[in-house]
Order: sequence, then C-alpha cells, then structure tokens
Amino acid sequence: MNRQKTTLPAPEPVCHRRLLLRGAGLLAASGVVPAWAQTASQLASRSISVAQIVDFSQAQQDVSKDFLIGSRAAWADINLRGGLHGRRVEHLVLETDGTAASLGRALDAARDNPSCVVLSGSVGDRVASQIVTLSRQGGLNFAHAAPWLQNSSQEIGEKTFPIFAARQEQIAYALKSASVMNMRELGVIYGSAQDFDTYHAELDRIAVNLQIRLQTFRGGDDLRQLGQKMTPATPAVLLFIGGTPELAELAQGLQKQSRQRYVIALADVNLQTLRQLDMVRGTPVIATQPVPMANTSLPITRSYREIMARLFDEQPTSLSLAGFIAARYTYEVLAGVDGALTRPSVLAAFQQRTSLDIGGFRISFNAQRRSSTYVTQSMMAVDGRLIG
Repeated sequence: MNRQKTTLPAPEPVCHRRLLLRGAGLLAASGVVPAWAQTASQLASRSISVAQIVDFSQAQQDVSKDFLIGSRAAWADINLRGGLHGRRVEHLVLETDGTAASLGRALDAARDNPSCVVLSGSVGDRVASQIVTLSRQGGLNFAHAAPWLQNSSQEIGEKTFPIFAARQEQIAYALKSASVMNMRELGVIYGSAQDFDTYHAELDRIAVNLQIRLQTFRGGDDLRQLGQKMTPATPAVLLFIGGTPELAELAQGLQKQSRQRYVIALADVNLQTLRQLDMVRGTPVIATQPVPMANTSLPITRSYREIMARLFDEQPTSLSLAGFIAARYTYEVLAGVDGALTRPSVLAAFQQRTSLDIGGFRISFNAQRRSSTYVTQSMMAVDGRLIG
C-alpha cells in the first residue's frame, strides 16, 4: 500500500537565504562544515543526527560533491520547516579519502554519536559498496538508506535500502535505446581493467538479449591514445564504462577522429564536470541518470530547484537531485516512525520497505531488496551545452 509523502510545514523566515560554497570539496578540504553538520559534542539536546559518509578521493569527488550538496539542501530546508516532529535534524557529514582506514574512522564516528540513528546517502559507489558488505557481515547496527550504489551485482542485506537504478538497469536502458534506433552494433570502452572484470559479463548478456553486437575495448594507462586509434570500422556509437576523468581523457583522443563519434556514459559520469573542464569538444556525450531530469515539472524537481535557488549558489544537476531525493526518502521514513527514534526503531521502519511516492519519484522494493529501475538520459552537445 502506497503511503503518500508527508507534508512539511511552511518555512520560517531566515535572514541569510543563500549559503555560499567555496571550493570543489564544499569546504571539506579546510575541515569547515556548516552549523547543521557538526560533531556530537555540538548537538542540541532535542536533535537527532543523520550521518552521511562521503568519499572525497580523486576518483569519486566529482560525483560526491554534487550528491552531497543536494542532501545538504534537503536537510537544511527540512530544518527550516520545523525539522522532524519539531526536532532538529543534524546532518553529520563524515568524509573519507577512499581508504578502508578512513571509512573505519567515519563509521566509528557515527557509532559513537548517541544521537545518530541512520546512515543516509553514502556516496560514491565504492564507499557505498563497502558499507553494504560491512552491513551484511554484521558490522553495522544502522539502517543504510538511499546509498549511491551503482554496483548491480552486489547482494543487498537486511539493513541496506537502495532506491536508485544501478548499472545493470542503466546499461539495459542505454542498449535498449540503441536498439530502438536500429543500431545493431556498438563499441564498448571500459575505463580500466577493473571495470572490464566487473561489468563485461553482464553487459555481454544484456547485448545478447537485445540482439546487439559489441566491439569491446579495454582501457589502460592511455585512454587518449585509445581514442586516437579508432578506425572507420569502429562503431560510431560508443558505450563508456568508467568515471569522469577517464572519459575526459578518452574524449580528447576522439577529437582527433575525422568520423563523428557519440559516447553513451552511465550515472557516475558528471556531465557538469566535463563541461567545466572544457576538455570535451566535438564529441556528444549522452549520460544515463537514475533520477528525473532536473528541469521537469514533477513536484520533487520543482521543490529541489526552488530550494537550491533559495539556499545555495549552485546550478541544478542530476547528481545533486539524487542527493536531495536520498535525504527526502530518509526523512519520509523517519517521519513515519511511531514512538522514540532509536537505531532499532528506525531500522525496523526501513525494513518494512514501504512503497513511497516522493513528489513523483516512486520507490517500491523488489524481491532482491532493490527499488528503482527509473532511468533517463541527458546530453552534452558538441558545443558543450547540456540538454535535458
């Protein structure tokens, strides 16, 4: 049975309506965090804490920083509208550098904070996957809500609640789009040997089901050179499996090609970062995303755009919209808890896996404990404009 979203009260007046962000790490590099994302010793007695673990390693930061800003906007607005049943929600941002040791310290900080009742919106995919594994092994006593979990093959335990379409659904969407356009052959470029080992079997299976032939290329130390080596026999449409830095390098090589190429990427590629780098010219890039387009008229996207404009000097992006939705989903479940908000009561509420409609973004879990198969696509045109 679907439970409709909770209606938040109207926001209270605020003097400072725009919170400026400085630096790509959202103040993370300097160790400065907003007043509503502080440590346990600074919490008000009537508040509860929601912890968000964020990977700011070089490979993940372009995804993490956008996802985090969306979550911050959501929690800030929730607090301006009265918080959670009159209690302030402290958004506890716990940074990691991609190492197991830093993740361990972040999880310890969450465990040691008596007011922290849930992990929400862990990002990027690597750290989210590590937390899922630790949770399944019994290493966590938290609900792990709405992680940026792109890994489609990982088994989900009883304490993790993914709401976004993973790579399998994104790849299937991209290949189905190609088949609808009567493209019977695609090139597939893996950004690294690890990407190939992880995803090639699943990709080959999907291609067989859709009757699409694949030409496979394994990325290595020099993706720019790989892009330059494409021949007239290479398909014009290339599916890229990897991250933003690798795609930028590949696209520089494709610029040397006389034949027009089109690249289809997945949600871990940040089109806004590619555009800011100004390194990708002449090659259109189409990226899947597991959230609605940010410019749609859905209630959730309208609310997101309004809050981003009111609180932050940041342009709307699909990744920050995902972070925003992750926070709103967490809020909706917390708001439905009967009685005291404790780690066990919050976990029990998430484990009901109730179907929800978050302003037009529908969440409904399947037998594999995953929710969404929702996928859309945006495009960066030849001239760098973002479409969709």
